[in-house]
Amino acid sequence: MGIHSARYEKRTDAPLDPSRRTLLLCSAWAGAGVIWALHGGIPKAFALDDNGQVSDPKALAGNFHFVQISDTHIGFNKEANPDPVKTLQVAIDKVVALPVRPSLILHTGDITHLSKAEEFDTAAQLLKGLPSTVHYVPGEHDTLDEGGGKLYLERYGKGTLGNGWYSFDDHGVHFIALVNVFNFQAGHEATLGADQLAWLVDDLRAVATSTPVVVYTHIPLWTIYQPWGWGTEDGDQAIAMLRKFGSVTILNGHIHQVIQKVEGNITFHTARGTAYPQPAPGTAPAPGPMTVAADQLRNYLGVTDVKATQGEHPLALIDSTLV
Repeated sequence: MGIHSARYEKRTDAPLDPSRRTLLLCSAWAGAGVIWALHGGIPKAFALDDNGQVSDPKALAGNFHFVQISDTHIGFNKEANPDPVKTLQVAIDKVVALPVRPSLILHTGDITHLSKAEEFDTAAQLLKGLPSTVHYVPGEHDTLDEGGGKLYLERYGKGTLGNGWYSFDDHGVHFIALVNVFNFQAGHEATLGADQLAWLVDDLRAVATSTPVVVYTHIPLWTIYQPWGWGTEDGDQAIAMLRKFGSVTILNGHIHQVIQKVEGNITFHTARGTAYPQPAPGTAPAPGPMTVAADQLRNYLGVTDVKATQGEHPLALIDSTLV
């Protein structure tokens, strides 16, 4: 299981107009990875060796960083991964073993698979092993109970608004948790809703445009593949509000694979899950658990580490234009 990261640099061979759209797809899932670093709002990267260790740990000391974990799906028991508890524990061990303790953890949804109380309990017991405070947003699999998300909100909704959205500040970064999984319908794009969008307008009003902003939600705000519902119908309204800020990073889960895009000053990043992989967009009849060889499963799973520091190790990227 690797820790994935991405590097984005100012380019002199292309315009920096916000309308420029670039899709960045990561290659080489297995083996060594990198840590995604955020310095002055500009993501950089540090190389990791085959054991998941930073080549120069001293360079990371004293820098703010946080970890994203996603799609743990506790309760899943099919062939794609009969034991997601075990792979979640491996992910937790990776986070604990990082050379610098993260300041916080973001969980971008699908904590459970069927929203059962015992699944939430098992997840909570495991996630207690993480070394820092965890901030949550729900996935659609966390809202399947008869109360339509009641169990999730009872555990993680205290102090939040609406269906669980909220914001907070840490180390000069403004974090925004958005919720787009209530009233979810398979095959249809997600929605944020008018109430949440109105709240977002008010929330951003007090944030200086020079402040780095990190937005995290479950289903991607940008449309990755509409036939599978991999996008948010009104996500463009939220994205429009964020364009005035000098540095915006939007983190999502849901699709269980790494896909990145840069639009102007906005970096979009979807994370691998810890439970099972899903097929690449449009490469299968439908989304869902993808079975791979048991000895290869961990190559498709991981966590994301975001650091406020500098690095000199670029990540190999495939750069292609969105149509």
